[in-house]
Parts: sequence; C-alpha cells; structure tokens
Amino acid sequence: MPTWTVDPDGAHGEVFTRRWVVELILDLAGYRAVEDLGASVIVEPACGAGAFLVPIAERLMESCTKHGRSLADMGSAIRAFDVLDRNVEAARESVAARLVELGQPDDIAASLSSQWISQGDFLLGAGLDGPLEADFVVGNPPYVRLEDIPTTVSDAYRSECATMRGRADIYVGFFEKGLSLLGPGGRLAFICADRWMHNQYGERLRALVASEYAVDTVVAMHSVDAFEQSVSAYPAITVLRNGCQGPAHVVEAADDFNATDGGRLARRLDDGDDHTPDEGHFQVATLERWFEGGGHWPSGSPGALELITDLEKRFDPLEDWRTGTRVGIGVATGCDEVFVVGDAPEVEPSRLLPMLTAHDITSGVPRWSGRHLVNPWDEGRLVDLEAYPGLASYLRRHASRIKGRYVARNRPESWYRTIDRVDPDLQARPKLLLPDLKTAAHPVLDTGEFYPHHNLYYVVSDKWDLEVLGGLLLSDVANLFVGAYCVKMRGGTYRFQAQYLRKIRVPAPDSIDATAASALAKSFRDRDRVAASDVAAALYGIDRSDLRHAAA
Repeated sequence: MPTWTVDPDGAHGEVFTRRWVVELILDLAGYRAVEDLGASVIVEPACGAGAFLVPIAERLMESCTKHGRSLADMGSAIRAFDVLDRNVEAARESVAARLVELGQPDDIAASLSSQWISQGDFLLGAGLDGPLEADFVVGNPPYVRLEDIPTTVSDAYRSECATMRGRADIYVGFFEKGLSLLGPGGRLAFICADRWMHNQYGERLRALVASEYAVDTVVAMHSVDAFEQSVSAYPAITVLRNGCQGPAHVVEAADDFNATDGGRLARRLDDGDDHTPDEGHFQVATLERWFEGGGHWPSGSPGALELITDLEKRFDPLEDWRTGTRVGIGVATGCDEVFVVGDAPEVEPSRLLPMLTAHDITSGVPRWSGRHLVNPWDEGRLVDLEAYPGLASYLRRHASRIKGRYVARNRPESWYRTIDRVDPDLQARPKLLLPDLKTAAHPVLDTGEFYPHHNLYYVVSDKWDLEVLGGLLLSDVANLFVGAYCVKMRGGTYRFQAQYLRKIRVPAPDSIDATAASALAKSFRDRDRVAASDVAAALYGIDRSDLRHAAA
C-alpha cells in the first residue's frame, strides 16, 4: 500500500478545529449524550491530535451513565484514523488523559484509546479490519491538492475514490469514503472548504450526494475564527444524511459568530423553528428542497438561496424549446487579429460579416465600431477558396499565424476554419446580447444587423418580445441567478456565460399582461434597472425588498 510522510511544514494539510466548533458539529450531527450513543458507531477519519475525539469520548461516557452502559464495553463505539504515527500517539494520550480525569481507571482509559484510534490511511482502507457501518462520520478532513502528494499515492486515491477528478483536494475523497460507511439514517458532518459545491472538481461529489444522499444543513463560516490557526479555506459545516432529501437548513455565520451563537443555532435547528427572527451572529433559511445533479450548486445568503429554490420550483428556465428560446455564444476564431478586422478591401464583401463586440454595446445600444468577421463558412461548410480569390489571398498571406492555432494543427485540411462554425441565420435574427464580464446584467437588443463576437452571449426566441424579455434580464432577478451560480471574479464581477444564463427562471411569455409587458419593454429601452426589477418582482410574486437584498 502506498504511503506518504509529512514534511516539516505540515504537508498533510493539518488544520485543527476549535473546541466550540467541534461541539457545534457534534450537535448538528445528532451525536448528543441524551441519546444512547453506546448503541451507535462514530467514525473520525482524520483525527489529528484528537480535537474531535476528546468531546466525543466525553459525550459517550455521559451517555453510558444515562443509559446504564459500561464505558469499558464501548471498544467498538468509536473508530478514528490518522495517517501519521505522531498524531495517533498524541490522540491516544489526549483521550486517555481525559477519561482518567473523568474517573476511569488508567488501564481502561489506555485500552479504550488504543481500540478507538488506529494508524492508517482512511482513503485506502488502512486500519479497517472488516466491514464497518457507521451512524456518524465527523471531522475536519485534510486540505491537500492531489498534485501536492506523491504520484503513487494520488493514483491510488483516484482509483479508490471515483469522485476525485481533475485538481481535486483530497477532502473530496473523505466525503465519498465517509458517506459510503453510513448506515440508513446515518449522518456525516464535516467542516472543510465549501469549494466542492461550486467548482468543477466537485462535480462528481455533488452528483453522488444529490442522487444517493440528503443535504440536511450547510453552515457557511467563511470569516469565522473556527480553527486554531488562521487559514483561507472558506470553510463550511456540511451535514449529509443517508436518506431521502427533505428540507435543508442554510446558515450564514457572521465574522463574530462564536460559541454562544453555536449553541443558539444548534437549539434553533433542533427545535425546527423557522419563524423566529435570527438572534445572534447568523442568518438561517430553510429550503424546501436541495439542488439537483452535479452542476454547480448556488452560493449566496440564506435568503437568496431560499428565493432561488422558490423560483426554480414555480418557473421554467430561460432556455426552453416550448418558446423556442435558446442561449448561445458568439464566434471564437482563435486568431482575432486575422479574422476580426476593420478593413480588408481584398476580401469579397459576401465574406465579411459586420461584428459586434462587448465594447460596442457598453452604452446599452449597439454602436458598431466598423469591424467585420472574415467568414470562411457558407451554410455550415467551409467555402472553397478557389471560388473566392480575394479571401484566399488574404488568408494565405496570414497562413503562418492561422496554421499555428490548435484547431488548425488538429485539422490541417481545414486550416482556415474559425474555431466555431458561423451560424448562417444568426446575423439576421433579432437577439439579445450580453457581455461576459459585468457587475450586473447588461442585455442589449440587436434587431438583426450584426454577428456576435465570442465575448458576447446571445438569446434568441420564437415567442418572446425581446424588449419584454430584455426587461426581465435587466432586472435583479437575472443578477440573483447568475450571481448565485457563477464563479465570481475580482471586484464583484459576474460571468454572464451561457451555462449561468440558462439557470435564470422566467414566467411564460403569454402569462404577462399587456401593462406589465409594456412596462418591462420601456424599462429595457430606458435602461432602468429599478423599474424593471419592480415589474419583475410583481410578475414573480415576490417581495421587492426580498429581491433587492437577495440580489445584492
């Protein structure tokens, strides 16, 4: 079995959790002394020096006293693992010392700590002496990128854990392995970075959770002092359950969230009280359902996520075959300096398409800069260069640059193609254009004069009045959805890419009365985001202030 050793700087990604945070995690998982914990099994897959194990042992001992069990018989009630011998030794010493402080004989304390804590790599099954079914899996799994550990070990991890893909952090594997141990109704509660919910390498884990498990609670603690040392990990407490998905709690903890707040939060969620105003440094919302599939799960305040789940339940996506509405991206050439030009007099006029870029629509209406796309396509096929001598001369003059592109090297017989085919009908079709990078949605109407550059996304529709749809896309509703699903850039800039635009929910075009439609169209023409948002809130049946706060 491959192994790896820690370097002096702590290459195993050890970040130790504060005691009050551990107590909160155990409460959220349901591992409480009032329950008969002696009849259950709890697993800590990366125990470190025992930050979780000491509180676990205390709760187990108190439960045994309440339920008439002997702690000496609890050798199988706790299973903990660590890859480092020094951590195993430190954890055993901490647990044994605490048991002695609580009145256990030295020999029983030493025996239990030895039985409970094993040396081994949890991801590779080391330390497991047979099948193990757990009622609870808790902990703070290590934060280490796969590329930062020896290849033999990372290859073994990928082989064992199907969810570990790309540049994944190994905590993804701890989620997968931990979930696989849960018996019916069992819960996993980890504190670790929440990036897996939103980025590419978490896709398989999201799909696994959405299809086979339930999300019970997510507590975002991005700026909370949750660890013994300062880290930039965007942590969250995530509680998952082996069972059917029901309502899910979403919590946002403020910077000064503390032990007192943790106790209040645990009691509130345990009571199931969704109507009491938030008391303490946190906000809570209860979602009727969790998000489906392996696509990016949205991020945002509890209120924003609650609003998104409501809208997703009641309205259809923007891209919809029933309305003939489609979202796409403009043409990518791979060599704009050749294919996007202001002047190419030798090229036949039929091979030049007037092109709009993001710069051309900053004012809210198309202001064409005079640039053209040199178009080598006709009805979806590359043109015969012999039929267009001007085009042929121009392209051959720039052949060395054109042929240096990957698409040309990969298809040398089609060396003069653009990366994307040119849609023969798109130029003449009315369409809404949206620039990729923007702090707020910026839809602009092209009535059918131009072809979009690849830094623009477009929306076409058979049934929508595009000014009315433009009003909806100008409103805070579009910002709500895109802001929740997209990867945010520096300075609060959003990526208005097709995959995120398709997340936007809209009412049916024929459900909008003439007055509302007229108001949306006017707000679009006037570039009045506030007016558009007012009308949109009424159409969606939501409170305007809720929309404003959620989209902020």
